[in-house]
Amino acid sequence: MGGLTYKDAGVDLDAADRSLKTIKQLVAQTHGPRVLKDVGLFAAFFDGSFPDLQRPVLTASVDGVGTKLKIAFAMNRHNTVGQDLVNHCVNDIMTSGSRPLFFLDYFATGHLEPDVVEQVVWGLAKACKENDCALIGGETAEMPDMYPPGEYDLAGTIVGVVDREQIVDGTGIRAGDVLVGLPSTGLHTNGYSLARKVLFELGGLSVDSVPDGLDGPLGEELLKIHRSYKRAIEAALGAGGVVGISHVTGGGIVGNTRRLLPDGLALEIFWGKWPEPAIFGLIRSIGEVPETEMRQTFNLGIGLIFVVRRQDANKLQEALKAVDEVSYVVGEVVRAS
Repeated sequence: MGGLTYKDAGVDLDAADRSLKTIKQLVAQTHGPRVLKDVGLFAAFFDGSFPDLQRPVLTASVDGVGTKLKIAFAMNRHNTVGQDLVNHCVNDIMTSGSRPLFFLDYFATGHLEPDVVEQVVWGLAKACKENDCALIGGETAEMPDMYPPGEYDLAGTIVGVVDREQIVDGTGIRAGDVLVGLPSTGLHTNGYSLARKVLFELGGLSVDSVPDGLDGPLGEELLKIHRSYKRAIEAALGAGGVVGISHVTGGGIVGNTRRLLPDGLALEIFWGKWPEPAIFGLIRSIGEVPETEMRQTFNLGIGLIFVVRRQDANKLQEALKAVDEVSYVVGEVVRAS
């Protein structure tokens, strides 16, 4: 009688090997000449020469998808959350003026389902290609008893680079500067714990429900992909005059943007001056959520904000229009009272 095996304990190495073959093909599609394929077994290698930069500075960020994953589980659709993760991380580092270089992911589950892993990695690879970012490594962990059946967690780390003299950090912001906002696709990846409680528990809705005001099923709305603002940021920086960039995530428009402000300054937001996606009105109505809570939890339709000199605002908006980007003046910087 044989003893216990790793598979008996709940870890299927054969399934992991089968997934790895497909994953390698997806990952390889994101590689350019900077990814060194002929060295290394336990680490990924990336060419770190930057002849176009005077003083290259590496930037990095790590994030997850949060409880938006619960919607993916309910929909049994796993090809969008990887795109959410990459785009979120790209936006984060590009607020400093960086350009993305490479990305690494972490996928953990109780029982490895090769088809699910492959869908997730497909999304990661798609977004990496769209953002000119190499997916150079990751970790797939199978941990029985750690996660409920059919569920997993997903996180990622991105590394980028910026010339020291080109860093955008908000230190030059002053009273009178204008806030130019770009629309979000919906919740992006923040506020899902509150949204799920309101919509599913209080509202009695399901992912298949089609509430008034939405164009399709609720699940489809909640799985809308967190936008990448890479092309818009590149256009804005090329136009000049940008002194700060805010990625509107958890904390809302004010919570994220005021992190940029030097002492003695505050924000005046022109609430209601841009179109708000219907999903936010639905949450507000069903949950009777106070407006202060809505504003500090959700992006309310604005996913990225440029802080720009007033005299440069029109030029910035024209540069954004040239790359088919809609923009709105959503506020200004004022002296703190």
